[in-house]
Amino acid sequence: MIIYQTDKQHFLDDVFKRDIEAIVLESFRNRTGRSVSKEEIRSWASSLVYMGKVLNDDAIPNDCGVAIEYMIPQTAKRVDFLLTGKNHEDKDCVVIVELKQWESARKTSKDGIVSTRFARGEAEVGHPSYQAWSYAALLEGYNEAVYDGGVQLRPCAYLHNYADAKGPINDPFYAAHIERAPVFLKGDDERDRLRQFIQKHVKHGDKGNTLFLIEGGRIRPSKSLADGLLGLLQGNQEFVLIDDQKLVYENALSHARAVRENGKRVYIVEGGPGTGKSVVAVNLLVGLTSADMVAKYVTKNAAPRAVYEARLVGSFKKTYISNLFVGSGGFTETERNQFDALVVDEAHRLNEKSGLYGNLGEHQVKEIINAARFSVFFIDESQIVTLKDVGKKETIRQWAAELGATVFEGALESQFRCSGSDGYLAWLDNTLQIRPTANDKLDIAEYDFRVVDSPTELRELILKRNRERNRARMVAGYCWKWPSKKNPAAYDIEMPEHDFKARWNLTKDGGLWMVSDDSVHEVGCIHTCQGLEADYIGVIVGDDFIVRDGQVITQPEKRASSDRSISGLKTLAKTDPALAKEKADAIIKNTYRTLMTRGMKGCYVYFTDAETAAFFRNGIIGTRDQADSQSNNQTAHAAAESAAKFPFPVLLGEEGRSNPRAVPLIPLQIAAGSFSESQALDMNADEWVELPEGFSASADLFVAQVVGESMNRRIPNGAWCLFRSNPKGTRQGKIVVVQHRSIDDVETGGSYTVKKYYSEKVATEDGAGWVHQRIKLLPESTDSSFQPILLGVEKQDHIRVLAELVVVLV
Repeated sequence: MIIYQTDKQHFLDDVFKRDIEAIVLESFRNRTGRSVSKEEIRSWASSLVYMGKVLNDDAIPNDCGVAIEYMIPQTAKRVDFLLTGKNHEDKDCVVIVELKQWESARKTSKDGIVSTRFARGEAEVGHPSYQAWSYAALLEGYNEAVYDGGVQLRPCAYLHNYADAKGPINDPFYAAHIERAPVFLKGDDERDRLRQFIQKHVKHGDKGNTLFLIEGGRIRPSKSLADGLLGLLQGNQEFVLIDDQKLVYENALSHARAVRENGKRVYIVEGGPGTGKSVVAVNLLVGLTSADMVAKYVTKNAAPRAVYEARLVGSFKKTYISNLFVGSGGFTETERNQFDALVVDEAHRLNEKSGLYGNLGEHQVKEIINAARFSVFFIDESQIVTLKDVGKKETIRQWAAELGATVFEGALESQFRCSGSDGYLAWLDNTLQIRPTANDKLDIAEYDFRVVDSPTELRELILKRNRERNRARMVAGYCWKWPSKKNPAAYDIEMPEHDFKARWNLTKDGGLWMVSDDSVHEVGCIHTCQGLEADYIGVIVGDDFIVRDGQVITQPEKRASSDRSISGLKTLAKTDPALAKEKADAIIKNTYRTLMTRGMKGCYVYFTDAETAAFFRNGIIGTRDQADSQSNNQTAHAAAESAAKFPFPVLLGEEGRSNPRAVPLIPLQIAAGSFSESQALDMNADEWVELPEGFSASADLFVAQVVGESMNRRIPNGAWCLFRSNPKGTRQGKIVVVQHRSIDDVETGGSYTVKKYYSEKVATEDGAGWVHQRIKLLPESTDSSFQPILLGVEKQDHIRVLAELVVVLV
């Protein structure tokens, strides 16, 4: 989302002839439904005038694009200022400007971190150059128009009130960051330098087209920690640490280095769902081991450790993995300071006792602090979900004091889950009545949250979403027993009124339930998903959580007797009924808060209680809920729309998948000369084509449209064709879809093309076979301007024939 966008000339008019801050504020309110602080409005009024002075130069094209406050997808981060145009190679280019009103700063000993003064006092923050570069990296990582479209990003920082050119901001310690994103300071000379930087990268205007591409760019699939774990341990930078994440990481490394001289230290890091606790924790593990420190990653939750091990098996020895990622109960007999550092993730789940029967050790928090010179605890007390969970900040402070450790504290606040929506998390806390917030309404344009009418509808939504990346799952509160554990033929969750029955997560999957191929058909619980994430999560809320007259009522007696999370509650109630009620209330609310924050892109919820469902629906505003209520009508019209859109009948969803003579209709255009890298041959399509008589369907066939004139002698522009993917045997003389990084088709410049394949071969020296000497991709067009694409031996290493033409259908 871009709050304000225009061209340079109109921006200058808004700056010098109008009140730019008022214009941006009005746009911000219109686009987000929220306002901003007076300090931010003042910063717009000041910084944007300085940018106006920079851009007020004839050498910067009047029709280059200007954007203010670009909200990076999947995050809560905003880029201050974007300038777009064409560079000297006529390529799309975006200059990213991080604007700061700082007047002073101090150097620190931490990479990419400086200290500066704010209204609330002095604080350590990211160096402006690091911030600008990290935002550019995020933008490239999340926006397909940037990632696949060849848009060049040029980040920089402008500190228009900072005059000390030889001061800490430009200290050689920060040289690597300044090289990636130069910093410009106060003064006419510095303003000229920034102007020259812009002129170097924006030679020509683009009439805002690049902003249009960025604004409409498809969001790239988010990479989970499990997906990036192997690369991290191999030394790759899989995740860009942003703002408070970078600060916490560098603080932790600093504490770990200081303990040998300054004594035992404990670092408590508080962060809610999606703030990157686990990402920072694993990055920190890598950083500590790279600094030759003996460190381990510790978590009580078995599910994340099982997933991490599954991702790493085959690349590292199992003993190495099991020594690196350990449970929290393994330190009962560890000697003092045996480890340099222990990184404790999900510290709120720590227990008092250890061992299978809970009879070992004194206290897990004490044992962890005792075992390491430095221990860092990543914690969210609102995710305490059993009576045995004792990981609280106060408990950590008490044991640290007893063991002579100095305590430091930090926080993670930036949101990277739930589509980066801080509003969703605040609304959820308010609606679950965990803590009051000002967010009594959720605009579902921010995050795909839905209340559905039945568990059957919930399952259908999750199954559909799971076909995208195998990253959608169903979970539930523990209100149903687990008979299938002993009788695999039994069902655990049954609702005959909805024709719904399902089993709890498969025992064969264990901690791998969240990533196993078949587990989408099962229902997970808090113990198999906490500490992990999905793209979409479907939650069944049982009768342990209901709403009456606007008040949340928790009913622990409605939980299944097999639920061990509240084991001991009845005993506690006999001695302290008020405390028992308080603990049960918190556990039930925290459980659903945790379940409903596992989805990075969306959360769909079915409530067994109708009044509770109505209460949550009443808290939703926006258009998505209205669209859902009309879904039946939309489904009824879909077939009619398809008939108008395609020159043949189209089967939808399960009707197509179950038809033995149907093949997928790929929802893209395989253009003769354009086949965008951002598109994939998705065989889980929702639209299908029944093949004409005489054709047999198979798993490798699909239908797609070819657009372009370079093959018009064989394939008319816009024709719908039947293709076979990953063809075997000779390609000589066939019409194929080819991908190669060196292809630059004249029609659109894509790296995929539809052409006739011809290979020139020569015999090998031993005469036993053949090698390609040159590959020709030939057009067959009435337009002679289309030329063959020639690939010599040196360019054949990465060629891939994606599909071959079977027949032109229509």
